[in-house]
Amino acid sequence: MSGHKHNDAAHSHDNVSHTHSHTQTKTVLNRLSRAIGHLTAVRNMVEDGRDCTEVLIQLAAVRSAINGTCEVILKDHLEHCIVNAVSVGDTEALEKLKQAVELLLK
Repeated sequence: MSGHKHNDAAHSHDNVSHTHSHTQTKTVLNRLSRAIGHLTAVRNMVEDGRDCTEVLIQLAAVRSAINGTCEVILKDHLEHCIVNAVSVGDTEALEKLKQAVELLLK
C-alpha cells in the first residue's frame, strides 16, 4: 500500500478516481514498530551467537507479527478501498488486490 495516503486521500487508478480513508493506520504503524523491534532483537541475538533454536523461535514471532499486520491492512483495504472501487467501477483496483493476495500467499 505504499504511495497511498491514509486519511481521506483521493486516488486515481487508470482515470478512475475514488476517495477513501484507512481507519487502521495507527494500528498498522504500531504493529510495524513492534515487528521492527523484534527483528532488531533477532539480529542482536545472531550477532551475539545465541542458540539457533532461540533465534528461530524469535523469527517465528516476527513472521507472526508481520502476518498480523498484513491481515489488518487487507481487512481495511477490503472494507474501504475495495468497497469504494467497486462502487465506482474501478476494476484495476480489484486486479491489483488479486495480485497482492497472490504474493502474500507465496
